[in-house]
Amino acid sequence: MHYFPLPLPFLFILFFLFLFLIILIEIGILGYAYQRIGVERRYVFLLLFFSLMGSYLNIPVVQLPAQEIHSARVVSFYGMQYVIPTVVDWPGTVIAVNVGGGLVPVILSISLIKKKRLYLRSLLAVAIVAAVVHHLATPVPGVGIVVPAFVPPFLTAGVVLLISREHAPPLAYIAGSLGTLIGADLLNMGKIQGLGAPVASIGGAGTFDGIFLTGIVAVLLASLMTTKKTAPVAEKL
Repeated sequence: MHYFPLPLPFLFILFFLFLFLIILIEIGILGYAYQRIGVERRYVFLLLFFSLMGSYLNIPVVQLPAQEIHSARVVSFYGMQYVIPTVVDWPGTVIAVNVGGGLVPVILSISLIKKKRLYLRSLLAVAIVAAVVHHLATPVPGVGIVVPAFVPPFLTAGVVLLISREHAPPLAYIAGSLGTLIGADLLNMGKIQGLGAPVASIGGAGTFDGIFLTGIVAVLLASLMTTKKTAPVAEKL
């Protein structure tokens, strides 16, 4: 299934943000941030590109029973607008996984957990973020579950700095991505049935913007606020 979860004005905002990020990568700021989480600088552009463009792709997983379905609307919530795709003879709500907001963040998060061996810290950080996001998540007819876009990144940055300043950058990406997916989408699967959404996308629609921004803002904040410790080397002459 192919459709962007946000209308053109908001897509243009993300596009210009994307161009701004390229500038940050070129001058080394964002490249430094992602190097701190374990992503080589040369792969940062590809990661952001696939996250943004992957929001267009949804992989169907399961179909819920037929019901009244909302179609061809734009819903405003928390200052953001979300697109309800146009559907004809749609059988019911389709549960799908969004590539950019679900698949890419999950794969990278699992990789970082194993690479950095952040098992217990990740479990604690993800649990806290998931609990807060779940409390704030709101079911919106026709769209699915929606979370204020700027809550996940700033919440995550604060949580991981309290848990581990040393591992804050990778932990920020892990907790922000998985915490949002679990708290907003997975823990609210039972509320999807009555919303009349043609597609309930895990990591899409009402959570993609928060997850995409988490991958930028939370990591950048954590990196800038974490000082790299260096020890002087003494040589005996």
